Amino acid sequence: MKIDWHTPFKKLEIGEGRKIKDGNDLAIITIGHVGNDAVEAAEELEKRNIHPAIYDLRFLKPIDENLLHEVFKNFKNVMTVEDGTIIGGLGSAVVEFMAENGYNAHVKKLGIPDRFIQHGSIKELHKECHYYVDDIIEIAKKIV
Repeated sequence: MKIDWHTPFKKLEIGEGRKIKDGNDLAIITIGHVGNDAVEAAEELEKRNIHPAIYDLRFLKPIDENLLHEVFKNFKNVMTVEDGTIIGGLGSAVVEFMAENGYNAHVKKLGIPDRFIQHGSIKELHKECHYYVDDIIEIAKKIV
Protein backbone atom coordinates (compact mmCIF):
# COMPACT_ATOMS: atom_id res chain seq x y z
CA MET A 1 0.00 0.00 0.00
CA LYS A 2 1.58 3.25 -1.12
CA ILE A 3 0.56 6.51 0.51
CA ASP A 4 0.34 9.47 -1.83
CA TRP A 5 2.24 12.09 0.14
CA HIS A 6 1.94 14.59 -2.72
CA THR A 7 -1.68 15.49 -2.11
CA PRO A 8 -3.10 19.01 -2.07
CA PHE A 9 -2.61 20.98 1.12
CA LYS A 10 -5.29 20.69 3.75
CA LYS A 11 -5.52 22.08 7.21
CA LEU A 12 -4.25 19.78 9.94
CA GLU A 13 -6.00 20.05 13.26
CA ILE A 14 -3.39 20.47 15.97
CA GLY A 15 -3.21 17.37 18.12
CA GLU A 16 -5.06 15.15 15.66
CA GLY A 17 -3.44 11.98 14.30
CA ARG A 18 -4.73 9.60 11.67
CA LYS A 19 -5.11 5.92 10.96
CA ILE A 20 -3.17 4.99 7.84
CA LYS A 21 -4.06 1.30 7.70
CA ASP A 22 -6.52 -1.06 9.37
CA GLY A 23 -5.25 -4.26 10.91
CA ASN A 24 -5.99 -6.67 13.73
CA ASP A 25 -2.75 -8.29 14.93
CA LEU A 26 -0.92 -5.29 16.37
CA ALA A 27 -0.92 -1.51 16.22
CA ILE A 28 2.13 0.38 14.99
CA ILE A 29 2.14 4.02 16.09
CA THR A 30 4.57 6.31 14.29
CA ILE A 31 5.48 9.94 14.13
CA GLY A 32 7.32 11.62 11.28
CA HIS A 33 8.96 10.17 8.21
CA VAL A 34 9.64 6.75 9.76
CA GLY A 35 5.95 6.13 9.15
CA ASN A 36 7.03 5.36 5.59
CA ASP A 37 9.20 2.53 6.91
CA ALA A 38 6.29 1.22 8.97
CA VAL A 39 4.04 1.20 5.89
CA GLU A 40 6.72 -0.67 3.92
CA ALA A 41 7.15 -3.14 6.79
CA ALA A 42 3.35 -3.62 6.94
CA GLU A 43 3.32 -4.61 3.26
CA GLU A 44 5.85 -7.35 3.97
CA LEU A 45 4.04 -8.45 7.13
CA GLU A 46 0.80 -8.82 5.18
CA LYS A 47 2.60 -11.35 2.93
CA ARG A 48 3.36 -13.32 6.11
CA ASN A 49 -0.27 -13.21 7.27
CA ILE A 50 0.39 -10.60 9.96
CA HIS A 51 -2.00 -7.66 9.74
CA PRO A 52 -0.78 -4.53 11.55
CA ALA A 53 -2.80 -1.36 11.90
CA ILE A 54 -0.73 1.77 11.30
CA TYR A 55 -1.37 5.06 13.09
CA ASP A 56 0.41 8.34 12.35
CA LEU A 57 0.29 10.36 15.56
CA ARG A 58 1.52 13.60 13.87
CA PHE A 59 1.78 15.50 17.18
CA LEU A 60 3.19 14.68 20.60
CA LYS A 61 1.86 17.83 22.24
CA PRO A 62 -1.04 17.79 22.46
CA ILE A 63 -1.23 14.04 22.03
CA ASP A 64 -4.26 12.59 20.24
CA GLU A 65 -6.04 10.91 23.14
CA ASN A 66 -8.96 9.75 20.98
CA LEU A 67 -6.58 7.91 18.66
CA LEU A 68 -4.76 6.32 21.61
CA HIS A 69 -8.04 5.24 23.23
CA GLU A 70 -8.90 3.54 19.92
CA VAL A 71 -5.52 1.79 19.86
CA PHE A 72 -5.65 0.50 23.44
CA LYS A 73 -9.30 -0.56 23.26
CA ASN A 74 -8.52 -2.70 20.21
CA PHE A 75 -4.94 -3.95 20.60
CA LYS A 76 -2.95 -5.80 23.25
CA ASN A 77 0.25 -5.57 21.17
CA VAL A 78 1.53 -2.11 20.29
CA MET A 79 4.76 -0.91 18.70
CA THR A 80 5.93 2.69 18.56
CA VAL A 81 8.41 3.80 15.90
CA GLU A 82 10.12 7.17 16.04
CA ASP A 83 13.23 8.83 14.68
CA GLY A 84 14.01 10.26 18.07
CA THR A 85 14.95 9.15 21.55
CA ILE A 86 12.78 6.50 23.11
CA ILE A 87 13.42 8.13 26.50
CA GLY A 88 10.94 10.99 26.77
CA GLY A 89 9.68 10.66 23.19
CA LEU A 90 6.71 9.09 21.44
CA GLY A 91 7.10 5.69 23.10
CA SER A 92 7.26 7.22 26.57
CA ALA A 93 4.20 9.38 25.88
CA VAL A 94 2.23 6.36 24.66
CA VAL A 95 3.20 4.27 27.70
CA GLU A 96 2.31 7.15 30.06
CA PHE A 97 -1.08 7.50 28.37
CA MET A 98 -1.66 3.75 28.70
CA ALA A 99 -0.80 3.77 32.42
CA GLU A 100 -2.82 6.90 33.21
CA ASN A 101 -5.90 5.49 31.50
CA GLY A 102 -5.81 2.00 33.00
CA TYR A 103 -4.98 0.11 29.82
CA ASN A 104 -2.79 -2.99 29.80
CA ALA A 105 -0.85 -3.87 26.65
CA HIS A 106 2.57 -5.04 25.56
CA VAL A 107 4.31 -1.96 24.10
CA LYS A 108 7.61 -2.21 22.22
CA LYS A 109 9.34 1.14 21.67
CA LEU A 110 11.61 1.52 18.63
CA GLY A 111 13.79 4.59 18.21
CA ILE A 112 17.11 6.00 19.26
CA PRO A 113 18.36 4.25 22.41
CA ASP A 114 19.85 6.08 25.37
CA ARG A 115 23.47 5.63 24.31
CA PHE A 116 26.04 7.15 21.97
CA ILE A 117 25.23 6.51 18.31
CA GLN A 118 27.99 6.29 15.68
CA HIS A 119 28.01 8.55 12.64
CA GLY A 120 26.68 7.17 9.37
CA SER A 121 24.01 7.42 6.72
CA ILE A 122 20.40 7.60 7.84
CA LYS A 123 19.83 3.99 6.74
CA GLU A 124 22.94 2.85 8.67
CA LEU A 125 21.82 4.70 11.79
CA HIS A 126 18.28 3.31 11.61
CA LYS A 127 19.77 -0.18 11.31
CA GLU A 128 22.15 0.43 14.23
CA CYS A 129 19.23 1.60 16.36
CA HIS A 130 17.02 -1.31 15.18
CA TYR A 131 14.12 0.60 13.69
CA TYR A 132 14.70 0.11 9.98
CA VAL A 133 12.09 -1.73 7.86
CA ASP A 134 13.65 -5.17 8.46
CA ASP A 135 13.78 -4.53 12.21
CA ILE A 136 10.13 -3.47 12.31
CA ILE A 137 9.22 -6.70 10.49
CA GLU A 138 11.26 -8.96 12.78
CA ILE A 139 10.07 -7.33 15.99
CA ALA A 140 6.44 -7.39 14.82
CA LYS A 141 6.76 -11.12 14.11
CA LYS A 142 8.09 -11.69 17.64
CA ILE A 143 5.30 -9.61 19.20
CA VAL A 144 2.54 -11.43 17.36
